[in-house]
Amino acid sequence: MPPKRKPQNKPLPSRWTLDGGTYYYIPPKDQRHRWDGKSWFPLGKNLSDAYKAWAARMEDAASNNGSTIGALMDRYLLEVVPTVGVRTQTEYRRAIKNLRITFGEVPPDDLEPQHVYQYVDKRSSKPAAKKEVEVFSAMFTKAVEWGVIRAHPFKGEVRLAGSKPRDRYVEDWELEEALSLEPRRRKGSVGMVHAYLRLKLLTGLRQKDLLLLKLSDCKEDGIHVTPSKTKNSTGKRLIYEWSDALRAAVEEAKMIRPALSPYLFCNKFGHCYVDPVKETAKGFNKIWQNFIARVLEDTDVTERFTEHDLRAKVGSDAESLRRAQELLAHADARMTNRVYRRKPERISPAR
Repeated sequence: MPPKRKPQNKPLPSRWTLDGGTYYYIPPKDQRHRWDGKSWFPLGKNLSDAYKAWAARMEDAASNNGSTIGALMDRYLLEVVPTVGVRTQTEYRRAIKNLRITFGEVPPDDLEPQHVYQYVDKRSSKPAAKKEVEVFSAMFTKAVEWGVIRAHPFKGEVRLAGSKPRDRYVEDWELEEALSLEPRRRKGSVGMVHAYLRLKLLTGLRQKDLLLLKLSDCKEDGIHVTPSKTKNSTGKRLIYEWSDALRAAVEEAKMIRPALSPYLFCNKFGHCYVDPVKETAKGFNKIWQNFIARVLEDTDVTERFTEHDLRAKVGSDAESLRRAQELLAHADARMTNRVYRRKPERISPAR
């Protein structure tokens, strides 16, 4: 067994390393079955042989990419999964790992809608099963595009009962109560959350996009944002035009920072709250939970609300569905209407 040493990729291809005079490929855990079950697969003693061994494996995968659903999964993992966000990649790999157990050896043409229903029925976690089927469906859509199969085997044929969207609507008075909390520190903490709240309610931006905002994004014509969720797909860019309230919220965020930083929201070291690898924001989420605990303890608010509920409030308070879709930068108004419009519809009586 080769020594467990941190891979050195440069200038080698991704996941390659040179160790003890041998070139190795280090496959992801969910692809080791394609590399003889090895965590370090030896490619050769010199670079030329290594590339030949690599090419042979890739040709073998390409020639068999339609023979089984497992082979189709391999191609999807190689070509599609790396193009999405880090957190989404983790979700996709987890879903494919579970799906492979049941469907890995099945030829794509043999899959029928009832097999998908049976899979969901046997899974103990229905929400997880539904997510897995969504990934499964996306994979077969790609298979049609690649010419592996002629038609999607279950698109439009499988309709799974979805979980009910969250319906918590944050009232204006609840926000006023939350914003009335007295900060115990001069910088950061409650004061930072207040600034965050105001900016969130003005833009409706997702948590990650707000926490990634830099001072350099605040330009003469407004705040420039490329939503992280669509950065690698549509690449849609947004400019939130300046208003007096938006300028005041940005200035408040800048003043309340606990350290000098290129970021609008930062920790005491001036670092961004978003982990660049995991794409999570544990530090900020802890601050948020502490803030909500104080809101419930020190104000008249009795029902907890989440950071995501604020985005839904922006969508709910918009004067129309179209305006809500614009504010939340949704490609599909159905998503806006189903999840982010939480206020009752007002209807004038018939004459």
